[in-house]
Amino acid sequence: MTDPAEAVSLVGPPDLRARRSSRATTSMIMTGLMVAAVVAILIPLIAVMYSVIARGAGVALESFPDFFTKDIPALSRRAGPGMGPAILGTLLVTGAATLIAVPLGVLGAVYLHEYGGHHKFARTVRFMAMVMTGVPSIVMGLFIYIMWTMRFGYSAFGGALALACLMLPVVIGSTEQMLRLVPTQLREASYALGATKARTIVTVVLPAALPGIVSGALLAVARAAGETAPLLFAVGAAKAFNPHLFSEANTALSVQIFSSDLAFPAAESRAWGAALTLVLLTFLLTFVARVFTSRFALKR
Repeated sequence: MTDPAEAVSLVGPPDLRARRSSRATTSMIMTGLMVAAVVAILIPLIAVMYSVIARGAGVALESFPDFFTKDIPALSRRAGPGMGPAILGTLLVTGAATLIAVPLGVLGAVYLHEYGGHHKFARTVRFMAMVMTGVPSIVMGLFIYIMWTMRFGYSAFGGALALACLMLPVVIGSTEQMLRLVPTQLREASYALGATKARTIVTVVLPAALPGIVSGALLAVARAAGETAPLLFAVGAAKAFNPHLFSEANTALSVQIFSSDLAFPAAESRAWGAALTLVLLTFLLTFVARVFTSRFALKR
């Protein structure tokens, strides 16, 4: 027969059992809240993706490959495919903005975390980056219109400048957070081997933070690719292909979606096809970047 004292020792005192039961109940409640939050996020996401795919796939597939290669019809009411100039313009504007914002953002984050620290100038730069995060995109478009477009005219480069200004604070903030997560021991080990601070940052710190940096850059690119207001003041409007970055007006998928006259079924169909194309471009870019970072992590 089991001794009562032994039974109490196996199960635990009453207050310990009560604490365990309370923790289990709290864990179940929080798990349920997390699942509910995920479902609440997935419902509108799935609804939006279903609408875009259901309405955009028809026009894109029925006129494939003309939808991706032909010029945009001059009249919105005219039926027919054609989003090639907008696709090319999106790639030009977003690519140039990425080439401007990502290197500057990474260098800015390296200065803030590795060199600036809590100095007055570094605090000022960090504060200005935080303020830029909350600047409305249309205000940034007006700024670029005054500083660039009024002097040099509409061009894809003007749109790239506007998008780069929006991407820069996102890249700086995410990169600085990733640099903070790199263990200090890695830096100390590199210094112990005789490496300079600059060499340690390039060969140790940045490779260790690369997956997070790429994720932050993708977040910035995804935001920039869907922006419309800044491009309205910078790139102008074009119906034909324009591969030049610095000259003549251009267009983008987001601009075409915004400017489509939904009173005409043909224009509405092209807008849905452009929306689907924009989603697919963003997904493809994200997939390629993830593959690159995963292979880099395996090589290390």
